Amino acid sequence: MRSYKASNYVIAINMSTILKGMLIFVVGLLSIFSVTGILTSLNPEYRITSNSLNQAASNVKGEVLYKILAMENRSFNQVFPEEERALPGLSSILFQVATNVSFEDPRSFLGRELPGFSIFDGDIMVAGEGTDFTNMPIESVPPPEALESGNEAPLKNVSDLKETNQKSGDVAPPLSTGKKKTVLLYFTHTRESYLPYLEGVTNPDSAMHSKINVTRVGDMVKQDLEDLGIGTSIDKTDVIQNLNNKGLDYWAAYQESRPLVQAAMTSNKDLLYMVDIHRDSQRRDVTTGTINGKSYAKLAFVVGEEHPNYEKNLQVATELHRRLESKFKGISRGVIAKKGSGTNGKFNQDLSGNAMLIEFGGVDNTFEELERTAEAFAEVFADYYWQAEKVDHAPITPAVSQ
Repeated sequence: MRSYKASNYVIAINMSTILKGMLIFVVGLLSIFSVTGILTSLNPEYRITSNSLNQAASNVKGEVLYKILAMENRSFNQVFPEEERALPGLSSILFQVATNVSFEDPRSFLGRELPGFSIFDGDIMVAGEGTDFTNMPIESVPPPEALESGNEAPLKNVSDLKETNQKSGDVAPPLSTGKKKTVLLYFTHTRESYLPYLEGVTNPDSAMHSKINVTRVGDMVKQDLEDLGIGTSIDKTDVIQNLNNKGLDYWAAYQESRPLVQAAMTSNKDLLYMVDIHRDSQRRDVTTGTINGKSYAKLAFVVGEEHPNYEKNLQVATELHRRLESKFKGISRGVIAKKGSGTNGKFNQDLSGNAMLIEFGGVDNTFEELERTAEAFAEVFADYYWQAEKVDHAPITPAVSQ
């Protein structure tokens, strides 16, 4: 230490403290440059990006943030039951953010390690009765031979199937769109079929057929909607055949169905809703429910999160789920959001906030069950449609091709 006397004041300088401060500053500066250098020298797939930070932040549930607010204002605690008011452990939160592993979601342990495991990925935005991470809709890929017309299985149990392209009643609906076709039904996975009608087929992934498939469900929905006064068009273009003709993989199906939707939006200024009808690969115990003593094929809504306006699609799907559950308890498996590798992530829903993808039943359901479900969906959708018609329906503007 050195002392200096100036007039009546004594100034003491501790050189060791100054040296320590300078050393800490230099070490800190070098550390920053070192860490920055390491991060920028990593391969692109290992670098920290805004997306990875967003993904880490998304692991912190809104409930946790709400409970943090409750620490300052106890009145916020009233929305939680007594046993749920405690904050989760800091160590568990840090572990989940750092590793993206959640003990509540077993998929997080294996999702990055197993090839193809991402087809089971997705977020349950609204859970239906019995829906959890083990039985969400599966976007399975059929083996190539199942898509070749020459290899199609013989049909069975089709002699009693009735025609679905005729009006079922003569009573005029109280409300009607007149000549306007305001709903479009189409099929990205055109040949998704049902095992009860395919002779010798037991593999759910192979349940494909060019004639007996989800387009028949579309006919049911169209008839039921028009019986309720909602003008509906249906596009049965065989997207799978187009893929085969062009030598494209099955994953390109949404790329191939997209122009169908865009053409419909351009040619029909009255179009308001677009419904892509699918069939799930889950088995009967997941996709079937009993309502008022009758067997129904369950519905599942799938929302693509990989576009900026997906909240509107989510809002429509959630409202329809809520209304379905109110009238037909147990018919909806919920609303599932999908994004990331192994899935399309848009499902053409970026073209309109009123576009939706609905899984009608699974591979084991019968058309009798599907017909009940189609009628139930049409009834609920019609209620939603006419209520929205009074509020804010307006013709949609076609989106720019992407």
